[in-house]
Amino acid sequence: MPYVVTERGCEPFKMTPEQVIEEVKRLNVRFIDLQFTDLPGRLQHTTITARELKLDSFELGIPKLDGSSIKGFAEIHKSDMVLMPDPSTFALIPWMPDQHRTARLICDVYWGFGEGRLSRDPRYIAQRAEQVLKDELGEDVISYWGPEPEFFIFDKVYLDVTTPFKGQSYQIESREAAWANMGSYYPIRFKEGYYPAPPHDTLAELRSECVRILEDYFHVPCLVHHHEVATAGQGEISVKHDLLTNAADALVTLKFVVKNVARMMGMIATFMPKPIFGDNASGMHVNVSVWRGGQNLFYDPEDPYSELSQLGRYFGGGLLDHAKSLAAIVAPTTNSYKRLVPGYEAPVYIAWSRRNRSACLRVPVYHKGPKAAAATKRLEFRPPDSSCNPYLCFAAILAAGLDGIKKKKDMGDPVDENIYLLTSEKRRELGIEELPGSLKEAVECLESDHEYLKP
Repeated sequence: MPYVVTERGCEPFKMTPEQVIEEVKRLNVRFIDLQFTDLPGRLQHTTITARELKLDSFELGIPKLDGSSIKGFAEIHKSDMVLMPDPSTFALIPWMPDQHRTARLICDVYWGFGEGRLSRDPRYIAQRAEQVLKDELGEDVISYWGPEPEFFIFDKVYLDVTTPFKGQSYQIESREAAWANMGSYYPIRFKEGYYPAPPHDTLAELRSECVRILEDYFHVPCLVHHHEVATAGQGEISVKHDLLTNAADALVTLKFVVKNVARMMGMIATFMPKPIFGDNASGMHVNVSVWRGGQNLFYDPEDPYSELSQLGRYFGGGLLDHAKSLAAIVAPTTNSYKRLVPGYEAPVYIAWSRRNRSACLRVPVYHKGPKAAAATKRLEFRPPDSSCNPYLCFAAILAAGLDGIKKKKDMGDPVDENIYLLTSEKRRELGIEELPGSLKEAVECLESDHEYLKP
């Protein structure tokens, strides 16, 4: 669930429908922004006046959606749909002016005429995945998810459409770029953007403002923000781990906030995986762990290599076994496969390790022992990028992991070498395969390997 950041730390943020109605009145909210995502993962919205939000809106829903106009939802002959707002997602949108004061609510999507949930609603798919976890491992079992989305923030982007119907190109301006000629700034050379201090990092204030808004208004606590490896304004903001659907809500909110804060500062943010040729691209490493009764089921102090339990190994085995088909869901754009190439720290190879960032699956080992590692032991799946739909991404990763547990698919031996430097013969000897090289190939892999996705 969302959180409130207090002096005592991050505490769960809960609101009932009655409290939402009271807050709307207390804050003099004029409009309610009803938000949801389409199947590809793009945030959609419709805005009602605050007086239209009533208590029964949370029980009956708000009949304001033509599903046939939303990608992946419905055909034109069955288009009437209802938006059911989730009161725990209530948040004031701080950049709206007082005369247009607006609050947002993330909604579940239902068929009209009382026909129940829309099975293609990405949020519903995420909620079902959480229930499948409980059905298979027990009602007291939960999973935690911590995404690490990367993005670029440019000063300007120009489209060149001088030759219509014959293709187009774009030009990027960034005060930080290796090619910049903008006066008093300090350009960052290709692949030298990781953790530089200001004045080289010109976007620390912008990222801090994003974190402030996420925490103070949208109840999304953040762990860290920093400049990333690429030139031209690449950054990352990591949010606190949460339950599957809540973590996806947080990621959708983060993208919404980053794009709008950048716009307010006269810049443009993009979560496109590979907007710049010749430099690192933007990924979204996904950290996952499974818990029961406050105990991390992925932690085992008796494992000398990475303190990873057998359950964690089976979960990871499922991720490796289905990595090729997962690619179509977690890296779902043609541009994603311009990122997934050797030489730019992208997780091309299907292998696992504890410290090795050339493998697609990693077991972080920053700490050791029950005092520190028991609470943080997790698997880090590295192929996803932020162009994906997070609800579908997390649900698919969970399905693959559960399939590994069900079929007891061990991860095999770790690879503790730089896989990029291994010869093709050595990779074959170690049984290391590669992720798909294109979206077409990834979709073909998904067509032949998708049974594990069925609940």
